[in-house]
Amino acid sequence: MRIHQRTLAAAALVLCLLAAAPALAGEAKTVNVNTATAAEFQLLPRIGPAVAARLVEQREKNGPWKSLDDLMLVRGIGESTYEQLKPYVALSGPTTLVEKVKLPRAPKAAAKSEKSDAPAGKPAANG
Repeated sequence: MRIHQRTLAAAALVLCLLAAAPALAGEAKTVNVNTATAAEFQLLPRIGPAVAARLVEQREKNGPWKSLDDLMLVRGIGESTYEQLKPYVALSGPTTLVEKVKLPRAPKAAAKSEKSDAPAGKPAANG
């Protein structure tokens, strides 16, 4: 009976911690694309000085963005880059991102080494 009570208490504690996690994590850090400077745009993943300058230029030329999807109209922001930017951009509110976002790179070397293990002209053995 005691073990059952401890298990229930531990489960309740875990649930409470999980429920409180978003509040503990704080507000999401974002860049407001309609007010950001080139330096603030460079805090975003995969955005360097050239693309940041094009983002500012596009906004100055055409006015504020009405949709985040329109970021893909800027040369240097394709669908893949846009998907990585989405969690860090907003159309309104303050810019709260203060550090460069560094995303982990996909391990391409592992995929290449698996393919190169098989002798030329012979498929790799499964199993």
